[in-house]
Amino acid sequence: MSILLNKVAIVTGASSGIGRASAKLFAQQGAKVVVAARRQHELDTLVEEIVSAGGTAKALAGDVTKEQYAKALVELAIKEYGRLDIAFNNAGILGASGPTPDITLEQWDNTITTNLTSAFLGAKYQIPVMLESGGSIIFTSSFVGYTTGFPQKAAYAASKAGIVGLTKALATEYGAVGIRVNSLVPGGADTPMSKEFGDSPEVIEFVNSIHALKRRASPEEIAQSALYLASDASSFTTGSAMLVDGGVSINKT
Repeated sequence: MSILLNKVAIVTGASSGIGRASAKLFAQQGAKVVVAARRQHELDTLVEEIVSAGGTAKALAGDVTKEQYAKALVELAIKEYGRLDIAFNNAGILGASGPTPDITLEQWDNTITTNLTSAFLGAKYQIPVMLESGGSIIFTSSFVGYTTGFPQKAAYAASKAGIVGLTKALATEYGAVGIRVNSLVPGGADTPMSKEFGDSPEVIEFVNSIHALKRRASPEEIAQSALYLASDASSFTTGSAMLVDGGVSINKT
């Protein structure tokens, strides 16, 4: 069953992790996908995998913090496929870690810009082309910025909390014209970015322990939730911060 048949999607942060898994799943489910990230080689490899599996994809490498890149991604989708139905604004970084007084303003700005401003820039150019026929915009937040406080991650937490606020504002602003806006709130996932937090057995054991399911998610598991929000199966879902957190928010042990 191809639940995204004839849909066109943009996926940022597609070179690895949740973005890569989501781009492959969207294509598998019939979407024509524009994949975005900084690393050209990884994007080219992803496009080859999608096409080899019978899907359709184009790649454009660039920096999501740059307004011209956000515009160019939408222009590529329209040029190649004639429309835009889905935008998964997933790109992000862990950013500066450590005691908050030790975080420099430059580190703070880089984290906020990469995680939050890039989401705004994506939506700024995605919304106008969705006005006529509607669409689904998805952002990636985090349990760190929504359900659970986490020490020494102030910039990351603030950026991901901002994603939820942006989601609600845009959902209210554009619901009447059929544009749905939601955010995913993943728990810990086994991705390259998670290794920046630490990949020693002790760190992995701790991260597993804070989840009710006592494990991290695979990128493919989170991608399934992104697929739901991208598809018409979620046609009455907007403004939500969808927990895909393995029970971090309820786990007390």
